[in-house]
Amino acid sequence: MRYDLPDVLTVDAEGPVRIVVIDRPDELNAVNAEMHRALAGVWRQLAADQEAAVVILTGSGRAFSAGGDLDWISSFSDDPVARDESIREGAQIIEEMLRFPLPVIAAVNGAAMGLGASLAVLCDVVLMSDRAYLADPHVAVGLVAGDGGAAFWPLLTPILRTREFLYTGDRIDAATAVEVGLASRVVAADELLDEARKLAVRLAALPPEALRSTKRVVNMYLSQALAGPMQAGFAAEVVTMRSPEHRDRLLALRQRARAR
Repeated sequence: MRYDLPDVLTVDAEGPVRIVVIDRPDELNAVNAEMHRALAGVWRQLAADQEAAVVILTGSGRAFSAGGDLDWISSFSDDPVARDESIREGAQIIEEMLRFPLPVIAAVNGAAMGLGASLAVLCDVVLMSDRAYLADPHVAVGLVAGDGGAAFWPLLTPILRTREFLYTGDRIDAATAVEVGLASRVVAADELLDEARKLAVRLAALPPEALRSTKRVVNMYLSQALAGPMQAGFAAEVVTMRSPEHRDRLLALRQRARAR
């Protein structure tokens, strides 16, 4: 099957396994407008691929995804249409991943921050490199963690731990992510993709209808629990996107990034 995607998101076929690669390595796979749109649309294309049975999601280079691209996010202050479109697409990404019928294995090869962390945790199995970490720094830049963290993490990990992680934006190393329920297991960095491939081949050999229906039932719990919090989270995120504090903190972050 031919996929209609930009170069920043690629799909490679290995038998019944599809490897989706977030591919902006020079920018630590930060999500810009083009990639955000692709992440919202790729799941329906994968579902239409009749030869696909399992998906692996990973990043190119040394990061899984460093979250939103700072230049793209900064543009929202002067472009409310782009801002609102990003919120619509953000909700679509979460909904499409929850509705996606095939099992998805995250091979978290490095930093997974903000939306990157949400993408990882929304997968069915989360394999983390021993060099990888999760973080949701929304609050630190004056934003509500609306695109997954505040709504989704409390379903997986104790609320007391979730609060501290989201309030501080601190890094969660791979071992801690497994301990609190945000990842499945830790894998040595040089074995990560091989381990993901082995698991994918094993899942692809299972009876497909039994596997897909099991995923559908499990995700019913998540979809029902997320309905209210996700809507509230995105609405609150839009409000904070307009705040002077967010603009100031984002500007300072961009200046620090450019000075490196």
